[in-house]
Amino acid sequence: MLQFFRNIFKSSLGVGIAIAFLVLIIGGFAASDVASNLVSGGGSGETVAKVGSTTITGTQVMKQAQQSVEIARQDNPKVTMRDFLAQNGLTQVIDQMVDRTALLVFGQKNGIVAGKRLVDSELAKIPSLQGPDGKFADANYRQMLAQRNLTDKDVREDIAQGLVARQLLTPAQLGTVTPMEAALRYATLLKDHRSGSVAALPSQAFLPATPPSDAEVASWYNSHKLFFNQPEHRVIRYATFDDSVARNVTAPTDAEIAQRYNADKAQYEASETRKISQLILPTEAAAKTLSEELAKGTSMEAAAKARGLSVGSLGPVAKPALAAQTSQAIADAAFAAKKGVLPAPVKGILGYAVVRVDDIIVKPARTLDQAKGEIAEALLADKRKAALASVTTRIEDSFGKGGALSDAAKELGVTLTSTPALNADGTVFGNPQQKAPPELAKAVPAAFAMERDHAPQLAEIEPGKKFLMFDVDSIVQAAPLPLDRVKPAVVAAIQMEKGAQAAKNAALRVLDKVKHGGELGATVAGLGVKLPPVQALSLGREQLQAQQGQLPPAMGLFFSMAKGSTKLLPLPGGRGWLVVQLKDITTTPVKPDDQLVSDAKRELASLLGREYGDSLRRAIRADVGATRNEAAINGVAKQLAGN
Repeated sequence: MLQFFRNIFKSSLGVGIAIAFLVLIIGGFAASDVASNLVSGGGSGETVAKVGSTTITGTQVMKQAQQSVEIARQDNPKVTMRDFLAQNGLTQVIDQMVDRTALLVFGQKNGIVAGKRLVDSELAKIPSLQGPDGKFADANYRQMLAQRNLTDKDVREDIAQGLVARQLLTPAQLGTVTPMEAALRYATLLKDHRSGSVAALPSQAFLPATPPSDAEVASWYNSHKLFFNQPEHRVIRYATFDDSVARNVTAPTDAEIAQRYNADKAQYEASETRKISQLILPTEAAAKTLSEELAKGTSMEAAAKARGLSVGSLGPVAKPALAAQTSQAIADAAFAAKKGVLPAPVKGILGYAVVRVDDIIVKPARTLDQAKGEIAEALLADKRKAALASVTTRIEDSFGKGGALSDAAKELGVTLTSTPALNADGTVFGNPQQKAPPELAKAVPAAFAMERDHAPQLAEIEPGKKFLMFDVDSIVQAAPLPLDRVKPAVVAAIQMEKGAQAAKNAALRVLDKVKHGGELGATVAGLGVKLPPVQALSLGREQLQAQQGQLPPAMGLFFSMAKGSTKLLPLPGGRGWLVVQLKDITTTPVKPDDQLVSDAKRELASLLGREYGDSLRRAIRADVGATRNEAAINGVAKQLAGN
């Protein structure tokens, strides 16, 4: 369930580069939970790891771990810090921090750094930090820092580490070539065809004829009570409201409109923005070779794919903003070129850029009269937003002082609604096909985190536009259902458990006889139990790939077995066993000009590039030197676990 924790730190560079990680963190800010039960800040200041002369403290590790859990909660609100620790998440966090710090230290020693301007340009690219005009909004940034208990220094250091890592590791991945012999061998594997058979021994076929005794039922129930737990369920009262509850909002005056026009005059001046596609190459020679291919008609996207790269898109962006994000030279070239025309490669910060102008957007200047309606609408929206903010502040203050949800609803003139009893995942208790209303998506986790009922809270549904106020009206704790209500299910479970054991014993007997020369079909028939017929298997690996990862378990085992072997495979949930037999493997020769060989060369080259990146990362860590304080790490783990 928590495979996310294992994947969150991985990247094509093998390090979990900071920029991708940071964008995930910041991207989730607007959708943060209404009530987070994470520990904020704090942690031990003791050194957890030392990289060169740089130390990584327990506080830094705790912060990163908490952010990881916060990201995981965007996918699964039930995820807890204990889940994270159980999935070895803390070790992965520390590994990532050690590697990134080592790359930063190595970069500093060798003159590879990320300056303030470059970090600023990365911040400006993050969508959640942009204002309505598409430009970096300092207010959004400060709000994000406050919401996530981060400092400007934290964020900038994280981005700088990622940029240095990118400069160090990306070149190691470029230009990898797969030897033809390796590509041929790999492509040949894709052509193999396998034949064999599979026999199913379902537990249902081995159920005992005699039912369990009452004493056996009671004993089994007492040792498996959690299987029959009815979950905790709660009833939520709620009401939603928007700026319609804000009263006495006056229309903007001509003076206010003129003042806003003058304050934002640059916005109404004539402007030109462009949409740009760019591809960064490590050397000038590589960039010129690419330009020559493009001049002959190859698309930039196709050329990038052939090199294992991807085309970056920017814009619509003005020239100064493009210069801040890339370099002045790239901006000059992009704004001097015509639409669709590719200028000569330009040297940038991270290599040589080949750019293409995809679109040119020219906006004429607008007078006050021309912009008056738009400004009036924006001012009125601002006034309503400010009035709504005043209302929500007043409600939050009231709730903080013990105010009742019903009183707030009466004041706003909205009607309270009560949900059916809900489970923690938002489904209706006793009817899992029915779910809580969509507007309660964030409120349900918060409601189940409340320690008592009738403690109202306020949450945003649409930031600054629509709000939800709610409380828990009643709580029914989780408890096992009594035996008399679940006895048929207990009896069925006991019988299935016995059937599963009998099926296993039968499968072991079949395996032993087949390994000693017995024929699978005859051996299964000799069990004297009515079973599904033995199924013949005959398919190639190409057919397997067409399944796109959705493989039956037997197929995965079938294509990992040696010729002439037989193996057992348990079915999930104790549902029985499969006996899988592989009789023969035939291979079709592959010619060097086969498309499979080309695909194999490209795929293996990409994997080889990642291996080179990983090797360089490990070498850099060894060169810089890294040590860990296991006692401090254990202390951080205990604090995160709440011990």
